[in-house]
Amino acid sequence: MTAKITNEYGCIEIDKHVIAQVAYKAAMESYGLVGLASRTKGIVELLKGENATKGVKVEETEDNTVEIELFVIMQYGINISTVANNIIDKIKYTVEKLIGVKVTKIDINVQGIRVK
Repeated sequence: MTAKITNEYGCIEIDKHVIAQVAYKAAMESYGLVGLASRTKGIVELLKGENATKGVKVEETEDNTVEIELFVIMQYGINISTVANNIIDKIKYTVEKLIGVKVTKIDINVQGIRVK
């Protein structure tokens, strides 16, 4: 399924993998985030197949908005709520400005804490 943007120039369809890539890049720029965790453990993970969207799940709704779910690994010693709020703000701003799709919900699932 794709998100659709309609304006005076026509209709553009954006695949959810593109939205996931943009969300991944925006999240990785946030302070206190070490990386994203894999949401599933399968054959790809066993073969060490790396994917930039491995910790991002994008769902489209009926009204052409998206809901994003992230599975993150955070840095030890930084307030989790502060990091999560920074990630949410960064992703929402970046996706809405760059792609033009409204983000209605962002869920952050902390999968681990890394001590440096």
